[in-house]
Amino acid sequence: MVIQGAQEGRTVPKTASAGIKDSTGYRVFTWVNTILLLLFVAIILYPLLTIVAQSFSSEGAIRTGQVNLFPVGFNLDTYRAVAENPLFWRNYRNTVTYTVVGTTVAMILTTSLAFVISKKHLRGRGLLIGIAVFTMFFNGGLIPNYVLIMNLGLKNTMWAVVLPGALSVFNLLVMKSFFENLPTELEESAQIDGLNWFGILFRIVLPLSKAVIATMVLFYAVMYWNDWFTAFLYIDRQDLMPVTMFLRNLIAGASSAASEGAAGQGMLTSAVSANIQAVTMVLTVIPILCVYPFIQRYFVTGIMLGSVKG
Repeated sequence: MVIQGAQEGRTVPKTASAGIKDSTGYRVFTWVNTILLLLFVAIILYPLLTIVAQSFSSEGAIRTGQVNLFPVGFNLDTYRAVAENPLFWRNYRNTVTYTVVGTTVAMILTTSLAFVISKKHLRGRGLLIGIAVFTMFFNGGLIPNYVLIMNLGLKNTMWAVVLPGALSVFNLLVMKSFFENLPTELEESAQIDGLNWFGILFRIVLPLSKAVIATMVLFYAVMYWNDWFTAFLYIDRQDLMPVTMFLRNLIAGASSAASEGAAGQGMLTSAVSANIQAVTMVLTVIPILCVYPFIQRYFVTGIMLGSVKG
């Protein structure tokens, strides 16, 4: 099928993609896909909106199960109580510190190693990649790792939280694939101009890798921000714990109170604890929700370019 060129007076073949988009099957697929995605978004948003509603609701409304998607008995007392708790803000500051330092260390290690093993002329490259992949399936175990942290003197320090997860093999392989797909002619031209490997990395490779770097920063930041188990293992002091441990202790305390208390008092305690948990969850997740929209545009590009071999 052909259409007449409006300006040049010649026939132009109608593309196959235009025909597919005009077909009934494609329109049906688009509608079904849109509906399924909207349902998926609703499933994800429902618990989040319920938590937000509980954080602004009264204890009585939570106890009687009236809170769903909208607050019932608007209440800000719990927000004031949590905001006046110095331990919460100290743990919050610890989380910010662990996230910033951990993400910085992780990006330095991941970028450096990924750039090195992306060079096919490197001797022992296959061995390095094999060792990295091996650690994805096998590790020392919980007790040997705990003994190692103890012997290194890292317990009850920031480094006990930062270092164990400082190098993700999955992120390493994604970044390696991204570096391999960059044109080798750029590096050859830089070498002719007199740049060494450090100059090539900082002046050529990294400026072209903003998408994958932003994606890896998001991955590491979310991992450190949500991590509580590492602190649970290696940190005993409350003033050094992240805010996720503060939330975990609230949930554990609520479960103990509900199981040990009397029937009526247990329901009241559970309602109060649910309100405090909801407030803490909302305050904990706000920073990630604020940062994600600015990095999301790099997310798909970074993953696709770094995971598909060209």
